[in-house]
Amino acid sequence: MNTPSQAQVRRAIAEAQTIVVKVGSSSLTEPSGHLDPQRLNALVAAIARVRLMGGRVVLVSSGAIAAGFGTLGFDKRPTDVADQQACAAVGQGLLMAQYEAAFARYGLRVGQILITVSDTIAPQQYRNVRRTLDRLLDLGAVPIINENDSLASNDRLSALIANIVVADALVLLTDVDALYTAPPSEPGSKRISYVPNVEDALAKVQVGGTGSNVGTGGMVTKMEAARVAAVSGIPAVLTCASNAGPAMMGDPVGTAFAPINDRGSSRRLWIGFASHPQGTLVADSGAAKAVRGGAASLLAAGVVEVKGDFAAGDAVWVDDEQGNHLAKGLVGFDSEEIPQMLGRNTAQLKRFLGEEYAHQLVHRDNLVLV
Repeated sequence: MNTPSQAQVRRAIAEAQTIVVKVGSSSLTEPSGHLDPQRLNALVAAIARVRLMGGRVVLVSSGAIAAGFGTLGFDKRPTDVADQQACAAVGQGLLMAQYEAAFARYGLRVGQILITVSDTIAPQQYRNVRRTLDRLLDLGAVPIINENDSLASNDRLSALIANIVVADALVLLTDVDALYTAPPSEPGSKRISYVPNVEDALAKVQVGGTGSNVGTGGMVTKMEAARVAAVSGIPAVLTCASNAGPAMMGDPVGTAFAPINDRGSSRRLWIGFASHPQGTLVADSGAAKAVRGGAASLLAAGVVEVKGDFAAGDAVWVDDEQGNHLAKGLVGFDSEEIPQMLGRNTAQLKRFLGEEYAHQLVHRDNLVLV
């Protein structure tokens, strides 16, 4: 695809019908680390404006630990895992109560969803999450998602959610106003307003870890989220929470990331980014060349080896004979069925094994190059 201009990317974000907004703990808290109602209310006001204009918004929010540690008597965010989980258990309810009250001022309902990245990996859970989110959005609610893991960053999850709901834009809110050529505190660091190719930028931009004592994600995870979005054909913008409204309106704030691929189907995007391969099919040179071409299914005649234990419908790697990953795909047969099929063409499969085996191991519609 042709690389869009910054103005085109900003306009696409402004015109987005479905937006995923990710906000980190540091954007919702006071310097002491406690939840700041004013910051939360300001974010809700920006989201409500988009929602009341007809947009569909999914909010991926951190902040449960930050909301809970003060209530449990901690002076600052604890570092012990058990303490963090206890704070998250208390804080999640407090955080949602704040969101519910804030959105109610605009006549909007919210729906809480606690999920993990694994819920976006397993096919059945993925379908359940997608159906739930789609229905909440159709009913006019604002889904609020938090990763059900106190040690995880929500950044990658937000990009996967953007794929699931077929979002038109991803907005990443953090405690800095944009991406810089180096950590902003360093001399000579310059703000980057536009990234036409985030994969190139990942190799060139020096990014540090989290700059907050209340967050779990740093700029690296936000860049990775922007990369997943860009490769998925979704424009993204990274900025501070106080710029949330202008960012969603397409104003020149923060850093805009251009999509670097055309938008694929949510199913293919899920195969490429979220599915977790359970095994491997090794393709011979001819089949590997066909797979690389991007328009061919993987046939039993071109597979020389099967590795792993998997069931029909699971994700698998497709490797060449040198061990290089060529693609991910959803396999059509159980691993125990495939050895008897290897090397046989469709006519031979039908003759010796029966009609039910005369099919592709991985159909091209379920095959995504990596």
